[in-house]
Amino acid sequence: MFKAFIKAARLRTLPLSISGIIIGSFLASAEANFNWVICLLAILTTVGFQVLSNFANDYGDGVKGTDNMDRVGPKRALQSGTITPKLMLKAIKITGAITFVIAISLLYIAFGSTHIYYFFLFLLFGIASIIAAIKYTMGDKAYGYSGYGDVFVFVFFGLLSVIGSYFLYSKQLDYTILFPATSVGMLSVAVLNLNNMRDRISDEKASKRTIVVKIGDEFAKYYHYYLLTASFLFALLYNTIHYKSPTQFLFIVSFVPIGIHFLTVYNNKDPKLLDPELKKLALSTFLFAILFGLGQVL
Repeated sequence: MFKAFIKAARLRTLPLSISGIIIGSFLASAEANFNWVICLLAILTTVGFQVLSNFANDYGDGVKGTDNMDRVGPKRALQSGTITPKLMLKAIKITGAITFVIAISLLYIAFGSTHIYYFFLFLLFGIASIIAAIKYTMGDKAYGYSGYGDVFVFVFFGLLSVIGSYFLYSKQLDYTILFPATSVGMLSVAVLNLNNMRDRISDEKASKRTIVVKIGDEFAKYYHYYLLTASFLFALLYNTIHYKSPTQFLFIVSFVPIGIHFLTVYNNKDPKLLDPELKKLALSTFLFAILFGLGQVL
């Protein structure tokens, strides 16, 4: 049973989920505001939210029948019968509770009693993150079934992840942080879009109205190209504004595999063949975060 839950946690999604935290931490480190304890707790909190989202996604799609024989990707826990809906629901509650405790610890270390207003503001962000993770596919009005999953991913994996983690260290904001936050947010949305392109047929049959289902395969590809290209341009813009040395453009290396992925999607005729690209793009996003961050501190 333990192995079943580990599989349901979808560990391959974790590097992508912490990419924003990595960028925010490097940006703070470049300004001598880094704290290892905050970094570790921020990563653990984000991993908790991601696992919670994965469990909830498995449960929501499982009980709705979206995960069926038409689905192209790996079989989910409820779909295969390795975990019952009751057990998965219990795991969702436990994961949510543990993540909430870690998040409280993170906020206390970052803000203490000195910045009490920030503490409660970020507490609201944490509660919103838990609710958003659960409501993605669970419930009668799951927003993932109405095409709003892209917005959730962009806000929580891009804007909140990068800007929020940077603020935990520095207690201040710089509007230009929005640019790398947008970059990683768009790459994260591209991973979701790729997933939805792969699953368009099964999603459409299950009345899961993702953006891909709404706009069709051809325009979904154009949308994908835009996300990848705009991500590069926003990262380039940030480093141009804050130019100090050529090492800041180290992130361009990560766009070599992303460029190859771009061509693969462009030439693709069978959505089923997009499945291996999910892992490649997720890891390329993680590589982007590492290289972009190193470029700020080297």
